Amino acid sequence: MGGQLFVFSAPSGAGKTTITRQMVAEHDNLSLSVSTTTRPIRSGEMHGEHYHFVSVEDFRRAVDEGRFLEWAKVHDNLYGSDARWVDRQLDDGRDILFDIDVQGGHQIRAARPQAILIVIVPPSWDELEKRLRGRGTDDDQVIAKRLAAAHKELVDAQDYDVVVVNDQLEKALEDVRHVLRGGYDDRLARLVLEGLVAARKEKKV
Repeated sequence: MGGQLFVFSAPSGAGKTTITRQMVAEHDNLSLSVSTTTRPIRSGEMHGEHYHFVSVEDFRRAVDEGRFLEWAKVHDNLYGSDARWVDRQLDDGRDILFDIDVQGGHQIRAARPQAILIVIVPPSWDELEKRLRGRGTDDDQVIAKRLAAAHKELVDAQDYDVVVVNDQLEKALEDVRHVLRGGYDDRLARLVLEGLVAARKEKKV
């Protein structure tokens, strides 16, 4: 029996990385997708474990040959998900978790319709802003840009299969465990997503 694809997306500050890393740590049969990238390898990184490191020429050739489930340019470097690597893992019965943005999630859905798309959302805009400010790394202008980007992501993620609200981390982790087992009801969480989208639209008017 083949494995399953799980795609996780979320705005910055929603807690996606914490949640996805915890799920991989808890589930022996769940692997984080290893992306292909053109950026230089950093100290301590290993080819095939952290990333598949390739040249720009090899990456663009793979794009032309349709070998990526999704790809994007980020800060002048190219990143993509190699379909052949993913399919090998699935054929071996392993579940694969993608930690990517909504645009990438839609690309994966188009290539592999069986993928389950999950969006992690904050309980409110005030809480998201509080988390972003709590990092202590961004000024007001950067935070405003992150909030604007978050709204766009949530608007675009309204067609995702599953919504999980990260209000209390332990509750969110338990909800995601239920998602992976196929027994999660997201009706209340979806109302939170709809409220977040509506509230931000009203603020703009």
